[in-house]
Amino acid sequence: MKKVLISSFDMEVGGVERSLISMLNNFDYQHYRINLMLYSHTGDFMNLLPNQPHLLEESVAYKTFRMSIGQALKSGKILLGLVRLMAKYKANLSRSSEKGYKQMQYMWKYSLPFLPKHEEQYDLAISYLWPHYFIAEKVKAKTKIAWIHTDFSTVDTDEKVDIQMWNKFDYIVAVSEECKNAFIQKYPSLEKKIIVMENITSPDFVRTLANEKVENPMLNDQRFKIITVARLSYAKGIDNAVKALKLLQDKGYKDIAWYVVGYGGDEKMLKELIKENGLENCFVLLGKQTNPYPYMKEADLYVQPSRYEGKAVTVGEAQILYKPVLITNYATAQSQVKDGLDGYICGLSIEEIAEGIETLYRDQQLRSKLSNNCKTVDFNNSKELEKLYQLIEVNGSYSILHKDRL
Repeated sequence: MKKVLISSFDMEVGGVERSLISMLNNFDYQHYRINLMLYSHTGDFMNLLPNQPHLLEESVAYKTFRMSIGQALKSGKILLGLVRLMAKYKANLSRSSEKGYKQMQYMWKYSLPFLPKHEEQYDLAISYLWPHYFIAEKVKAKTKIAWIHTDFSTVDTDEKVDIQMWNKFDYIVAVSEECKNAFIQKYPSLEKKIIVMENITSPDFVRTLANEKVENPMLNDQRFKIITVARLSYAKGIDNAVKALKLLQDKGYKDIAWYVVGYGGDEKMLKELIKENGLENCFVLLGKQTNPYPYMKEADLYVQPSRYEGKAVTVGEAQILYKPVLITNYATAQSQVKDGLDGYICGLSIEEIAEGIETLYRDQQLRSKLSNNCKTVDFNNSKELEKLYQLIEVNGSYSILHKDRL
């Protein structure tokens, strides 16, 4: 039986975590033994993990990456706390407006001498979430794979530091063709390492959970209901959603309500923005919800107003529930929907988001077409795992997928 290690941060509510659960639910446990390394055993999705993977014990050192600097120091990890301060200082020297990515890079890079090694050896080790230093530096495996879930052309990283890490891996898995192309554009020297494996979707799981009873203010709302499920962060563009709804209100569309399931660092800013625009009664933040599907089910339209994405898990889940979907034209949008067939793509600007919603609001026939076309699609793609099994079965670092590397 082949031994596989999968690592990720935690099981907080998010698309990456949902995709990990789907993959674990569909794994072939008759032939593969899975160890799961979570740096922190926290998050509302912990109880959704299947029983088959062996969940390794937490390591206090790795758990500090989900703590504040003060908490890390109080936990007794003084050196790791000081490294965090150094990483923050170096990231602040950057001219980037989003310093968080570089700070996380440096935090991991400079912490490596103080982090424990993982002693067990594996046939395959998978790092499911960037940055991938644990698998790259602290694990022994015949084959190592790093997963990418985002459009790296939009992420400001220290490329020299990053490429040293990527070169520790035999393969890099992108969740869509567009995600792959964006990565190659940034790191052309890594082109031969990268393959595409879509996020595993479980239609039966999504549809079953959609029928669960939850406290849902959408049930008695007779207005045209939009739903978005996303982290409250810059990448997801929820601020643009607020402004787009304001434009629609000003045009006379008073019977549109926009609900958002999610949480994140932008929550305070968004609440202030909603209040500034007088949208308290029609732009509703529902907060963190372990099960977002009953809210999706009650919506008339799913909208993904993101500035950038790898491949949004929630878009596919909305389609599984046969919802008409509107997404912005981020770089990987073409991998999400077939425009005009099973979804609708609008521009990235506030005005274009509002125009896209207006088009679908006014055209019920188009909404029905998008919904009905979703009913003809088989969203069960568990066969994607065959690509992973193929890599596991290869003894060593090379695969028939990359003959040209031999």
